[in-house]
Amino acid sequence: MKKFFAALLALSMTLSLAACGGSAPAASSSAASAAPAPASSAASSEAAAPADDAAGSKVGVSMPTQSLQRWNQDGSNMKSTLEGAGYTVDLQYAGDNDIPTQVAQIENMITGGCKVLVIAAIDGSALTEVLKSAKDKNIPVIAYDRLIMNSDAVTYYATFDNYKVGTFQGEFIRDALKLDTEAGPFNIELFTGSPDDNNINFFFGGAMDVLKPYLDSGKLVVKSGQTEKAQCATLNWNTEESQKRMENLIASNNYGPGADKTKLDAVLSSNDSVANGITNALVAAGYTKDNFPILTGQDCDKPAVKNMIAGLQSMSIFKDTRTLADKVVGMVDSIMKGTEVEINDTTTYDNGTGVIPSFLCDPVAATVDNYKELLIDSGYYTEADLAA
Repeated sequence: MKKFFAALLALSMTLSLAACGGSAPAASSSAASAAPAPASSAASSEAAAPADDAAGSKVGVSMPTQSLQRWNQDGSNMKSTLEGAGYTVDLQYAGDNDIPTQVAQIENMITGGCKVLVIAAIDGSALTEVLKSAKDKNIPVIAYDRLIMNSDAVTYYATFDNYKVGTFQGEFIRDALKLDTEAGPFNIELFTGSPDDNNINFFFGGAMDVLKPYLDSGKLVVKSGQTEKAQCATLNWNTEESQKRMENLIASNNYGPGADKTKLDAVLSSNDSVANGITNALVAAGYTKDNFPILTGQDCDKPAVKNMIAGLQSMSIFKDTRTLADKVVGMVDSIMKGTEVEINDTTTYDNGTGVIPSFLCDPVAATVDNYKELLIDSGYYTEADLAA
């Protein structure tokens, strides 16, 4: 990993938003602090179950929920891009993260003639049985941004470099607090996402690989003592759940901006929906932009970007869903036409049945200093989208 976050940010900003790629760590789903290993060079894999006539073929796209902005954007981008490439799209949202609904929808896609399935799983371990039918019918499955666990029906995985997401967040906190030069100690609390999402092993693991030396030395202090992944998890990445936990942490550790309160210097949050709940709790406790703790996030959701502009969130990770959608459409197209599927990682993502050939896109760190370039100039948002 890079020595300084600033160098990483400068490098990231020079990359085209449409560019994908990057390295990945070797990690298991049970090791939150796995050490990085060299990624494979860009490679291709033979496509499975090519269709004789790709034009007009049906593609099933299963998204976990419409209650989070990012999944609405992912689904919409995927559908429009696939339709633009000539495919018929069956796009389904599984209520509000309802696993039985997602299973039923995928069953209908399998029986309804879908030639390829693109699935963002609610629970990475809940689809083993339903995907047996996909494998029996020789239907390729692309796991989308969340690895589907314990299923040998998964053909490919398309995501962002999630370990890099975590290291960006950890390095931002390290550099903002000047942990390499300041004496400290600094108080921090830790939040990650849903325990049924395999990605938290990489988000939380990447951040903790950066922060652990400072925790071990005592320069960073978690007053709550809640440092294990399970203690820091937020079911379904739910804003209300993270707000409740932050409120409890504030009360039990006497955090606050007043002279008689304990100073809270930073909060690690793995994504924006969790960060929004943290922000709500901190604002209710009297924090303002003048004394707000360093707070990380991910996805550049509109409320979080507005909070960044207002000084109530320090950074977020931009994962351009247009980039990922384009990559997945290319994978679908290759599968349908029987050509080789582009991948760039064959070592990292073991779903319990073996390593899944993957394509990793590069995330970019966003702050108040570069959000206009990343989000507005690129056409991802308009100025009006981010107006207070």
